[in-house]
Amino acid sequence: MTDEALSRRKLLKATSLGLVGALSPAGLSAADAGSQRDAGSQQRYWSADYWAPKGDLELYMYRKRRHAPRAGEPPLPVVFFAHGSSLSARTTYDLVVPGRGEYSMMNVFAAAGFDTWTMDFEGYGRSPLGEGSNSDVRTGVADLTAALLVIGRETGQSRLHFYGESSGALRVAAFAMARPERVERLVLTAFTYTGRGSPTLTQRAKQLEYYRTHRWRKRDRAMIESIFSRDKPGTTDPAVIAAIADAELRYGPNVPTGTYLDMTANLPLVDPAKVPAPTLLLRGQYDGIATMADLLDFFARLPNGDRQFSIIPNAAHAVGTGYNRALLWHVTLAFLRMPPTLPLQPVHAPA
Repeated sequence: MTDEALSRRKLLKATSLGLVGALSPAGLSAADAGSQRDAGSQQRYWSADYWAPKGDLELYMYRKRRHAPRAGEPPLPVVFFAHGSSLSARTTYDLVVPGRGEYSMMNVFAAAGFDTWTMDFEGYGRSPLGEGSNSDVRTGVADLTAALLVIGRETGQSRLHFYGESSGALRVAAFAMARPERVERLVLTAFTYTGRGSPTLTQRAKQLEYYRTHRWRKRDRAMIESIFSRDKPGTTDPAVIAAIADAELRYGPNVPTGTYLDMTANLPLVDPAKVPAPTLLLRGQYDGIATMADLLDFFARLPNGDRQFSIIPNAAHAVGTGYNRALLWHVTLAFLRMPPTLPLQPVHAPA
């Protein structure tokens, strides 16, 4: 790690010891005892920063709940949010856009009674990139393994819900294959299976040789804006797109190449037959990362009868920050709150 990176790392850690306020797109502002007043809902939340040890690295983690943990209270259900290839965790799941309503999925789920967690994968946001790493999907599984040690220590829970978007969906699905005993329910948004017929991946594959030979790729304002315009303009508020770019670019103009390489050269990375968890597959109507045929093929191969497929209308790839994000929140909350499935009962002949 360079001297500059070490200095930046020390500064970030020094400002985040213990309980801290939320990071808004304008920068770090501490609120009393780690609570935050959201610009949309005006609800106050408790939040805290953590660091997950992983070899020589420490990966940034963030947690949000309605209130601080209290001794003796029953544990809340835990949901972990995994970000995608071009944006870090807080930008994706805890965005504040003054005057534009609620854009923090963590706020929504904390208000609904969940203990919400997220993390910056290697090379994103506040997390450093390991020597020789490109932060691919396999690396993301190791990151999640490190994160669960922290979550288990802080909550006492070994099973939790996972929500992933885009390459974050690949990461949590791959984790669900590797560690099925740790997954309660699984939500895959903007997911891709084989990549066949995907216009986004066809275009991305033109840079395949670059991804093979470089650990970093450019992620400037124009690239961030293209996430919201490449499939169907009009699905996302322009002010929100600007806020996302402002929030993310403070971390620099580059992100790792690993997941782009995986999605253009190494699919499929997830075998649906090896994903036993109850699974919700979510797709924006206009998302170009995967075709309907590709996703339906994946869905049909899932072994658990407790599974759902939902299409969010008038949405594209970045469903969670689009105009119709409330539909995604509704469907996801309903899935995570499903009552337990009753077993088949013996059939008795009528008397």
